[in-house]
Amino acid sequence: THENTTLQLPLPLDEQNYGATAARTRHVPREAAPRHSPAKRDYVVAGVLCYANLINFMDWFLVPGILLDIQKYFKLGDGGAGLLQTVFILCYMLAAPLFGYLGDRRNRKIILGAGIFFWSGVTLGSSFIHESYSWIFFLSRGLVGIGTASYSTIAPTIIADLFEEGKRTTMLSVFYIFIPVGSGLGYVLASSMADATGDWHWAFRVTPCLGALALVLLILVVPRRTQRRTEAHRALSISGTIRVAAEKPGAQGTGKTTWCQDVLSLCKNWSFVCSTLGLTAMAFVTGALGLWVPLFLYRAQLVQGLVSPCLQESCNSSNSLIFGGITIGTGILGVVAGAEVARRLRKINNKADPLICAASMFLSALCLYVALVVAQTSILLTFVFIAFGELFLSVNWAVVTDILLYVVTPRRQSTAIALQILVSHLLGDAGSPYLIGIISNAIQAKNPSSFQWSFWSLQYSFIMCVFVGVFGGSFFLLTSFYIEEDRKEAAQ
Repeated sequence: THENTTLQLPLPLDEQNYGATAARTRHVPREAAPRHSPAKRDYVVAGVLCYANLINFMDWFLVPGILLDIQKYFKLGDGGAGLLQTVFILCYMLAAPLFGYLGDRRNRKIILGAGIFFWSGVTLGSSFIHESYSWIFFLSRGLVGIGTASYSTIAPTIIADLFEEGKRTTMLSVFYIFIPVGSGLGYVLASSMADATGDWHWAFRVTPCLGALALVLLILVVPRRTQRRTEAHRALSISGTIRVAAEKPGAQGTGKTTWCQDVLSLCKNWSFVCSTLGLTAMAFVTGALGLWVPLFLYRAQLVQGLVSPCLQESCNSSNSLIFGGITIGTGILGVVAGAEVARRLRKINNKADPLICAASMFLSALCLYVALVVAQTSILLTFVFIAFGELFLSVNWAVVTDILLYVVTPRRQSTAIALQILVSHLLGDAGSPYLIGIISNAIQAKNPSSFQWSFWSLQYSFIMCVFVGVFGGSFFLLTSFYIEEDRKEAAQ
């Protein structure tokens, strides 16, 4: 069979001698090699990588957790504050393909260790930047984004190589669950350290210590070489969900195409195009909420007279603490619920996946709109509707993954994944924090300086996210018109 032919292919020179498993099986026919059974060490390695992933995303969301303190210290307007997250994500997005390329050709353990050491050192250094040198702080966040990219692009491939298909999916699910957990803990850590020490700088001195522990565990536990399973389905990730790309050596068969031809073919796949635009809208809204919600809630409380203006060194960070908890809970619940609902509804409706995504986007936009409207009168209701809005957004992450995998042929899935990453970040969360900030600045510049207009400026800016959410739902709805035809074509 074709699959047996694939298994009989010799390992490429650069893939030989990858660990003890490779050494044991090199002298026997490939078809006679025993099925890989994960050892306890494999689970320990996966645990270390999950821990490092947790620290990665904690560091990612330190800035949003204490944004008010950082704004006050460096004297930044809303536009400058939004640019902080935009710089981080742009550097992350642009560096990811480079580290993906190196990860396929160089020692992955060294790249992982170097990445953790780099971003930990830069984060620690950024806690000592003087208020007169805000540009250095911007530069440091960009450098942290580069270090984070080195880990996020390579760690999942090691887990994918350690486990066979059934256990691999489970382990990667666990790995990606730490994305919302780490994101939420970033808010919690930043706000807690600022409150406990009275100095926001200490928030940037904790994650480097945790990163140092991750580096030590990486050196001690992760093997120097890990066997690369090019004959198996390779699991990848996008924005915190599992991406499974079939990369069998023989899957290309005859009629190989160039990268440009693959991209042109994907652009004709309407299910892929529309679902990618829907995912981009999700990323846009998520990026804006992630940075601005704690500050928006603070300004709402200020207008209601619930808090005093922040004049001391460290501002009250309770909003970040609560929002971090909401992010953790809704992230885990949303991903699990979305996957389960999709699994059940697919049995009765072939268009279930895009319809679930469309409904979730519309409901999320509605919840966000209600949260914006009630913010000036009820902080509790605002938290409730923001939580529901984030929950409905989280429902879609796993479902969008499945859509890509069954509407794109296996030999084009890697290209489709790369293209979707580029578009969703470039047009989504890379620009939305900065865009919200400069719109808020423009509104404040045309009106009297007051707490009320400071709140209204962000409120009016956030309305853009509601419209983008509706557009995202519309794109998923369009996907449902093409998905059956594209799924059949991909299967053929």
